[in-house]
Amino acid sequence: MMKNVLITGGTVFVSRYAAEYYVKKGYRVFVLNRNSKTQPDGVTLIEGDRHDLGSKLHNYHFDIIFDITAYTANDIDLLLNAVGGYENYIFISSSAVYPESCPQPFHEQTKTGANKYWGKYGTDKIEAEQTLLKREPNAYILRPPYLYGPMNNVYREAFVFECALNNRKFYLPKEGQLRLQFFHVHDLCRFMDIILDKKPSRHIFNVGNKETVSVRDWAALCYKIAGRNFEFVNVNSDVEQRNYFSFYNYEYCLDVTAQEALMPGTMPLEEGLKESFEWYLNNSDAVNKKPYIEYIENNFV
Repeated sequence: MMKNVLITGGTVFVSRYAAEYYVKKGYRVFVLNRNSKTQPDGVTLIEGDRHDLGSKLHNYHFDIIFDITAYTANDIDLLLNAVGGYENYIFISSSAVYPESCPQPFHEQTKTGANKYWGKYGTDKIEAEQTLLKREPNAYILRPPYLYGPMNNVYREAFVFECALNNRKFYLPKEGQLRLQFFHVHDLCRFMDIILDKKPSRHIFNVGNKETVSVRDWAALCYKIAGRNFEFVNVNSDVEQRNYFSFYNYEYCLDVTAQEALMPGTMPLEEGLKESFEWYLNNSDAVNKKPYIEYIENNFV
């Protein structure tokens, strides 16, 4: 039976990928956004601002709500107040809810709290989670690390691809030993399918690749995929690395044992980055670039 699903957003990265994914599955996909960008093929647009919905959703009943654009408790409240009805609710939260001072890897049972690297973004996500579970105890909350894949408009792998294609040396902080955890957006959608099918008793899941990767190996892999030789420059100065690099100087790891029990295995990083690269070649203008290269040229070259 065809399912009616609501996806908040639907025009950028995770929400757009999810919209196209569920259209391909044959669902009737509604997207809620302000109609300021091109809509995915096959969706039904509900044009509106989630902060000022009025009666736009009163007459809708959804089998599934995929809430991908909620950042605050107010975002959750306003959507729940506006929608006519729903059966299942999945909220994409963040690993930013875990304090950097807690022991790692972070488990779902790790106490949430302020993280000095993520600041208000993380504490707002905590309040959004709490509000959702208070109002809808059967909702599911997913906490990913760094998401990647096609449609990623964040200047992460795209930055490395750009450097590679322009035959630039890559500037890495402190020999590139910082380790990061990633999760492909397709695996996120796969896991949401499993959640909806199995309805596990656990309602909060860390999600992500089981393995972490050093930023040096990650950058080298991006160069390999772009067909370029990887040369890096080691930056040992105390300059803030976000001036020239895509990530904070913050290493963390999520325990994803509960995810692995339901969905053994995730997309290999090289395969996922190949998909990212293929998308980037035709969509580089869709990436929100930052002045990393300009900073490098003005300060390091």
